[in-house]
Amino acid sequence: MKITIDTSALIAVILNEPEKPSIVGITKGAQLLSPESVNWEIGNAFSAMIKRDRILLELAKKGIMEYQDIPIKFINVDILSTMDIVGKFKMYAYDAYLVKCAMKTDTPLLTLDKGLINMAQSLGIKVLEVK
Repeated sequence: MKITIDTSALIAVILNEPEKPSIVGITKGAQLLSPESVNWEIGNAFSAMIKRDRILLELAKKGIMEYQDIPIKFINVDILSTMDIVGKFKMYAYDAYLVKCAMKTDTPLLTLDKGLINMAQSLGIKVLEVK
């Protein structure tokens, strides 16, 4: 099984958040896919946590190293056609890249982002439920 995974699910696993066991169970044996932008989103998420004094620099670096050990196949999505999704839903491009990745690869989406879940479902994309 192939799954498009987003930053929120990856961060939940890396930081041992309550959703981790469910995410690990869902993804066990699956090939994970993401748009290339997820690399930068991970960096941004950790930098935001440092900025807000939620974590120390060393923990952020450790988290990024853990992220880099996760086998993810990165999918190149067309930025121009992604803007159609942005325009339709008035959403951030990073979310639209995930939607586009799931559409391009015909894979379900794994995310914790409620807005992204609703948007993906409205486009007919299957969303995997995290308990």
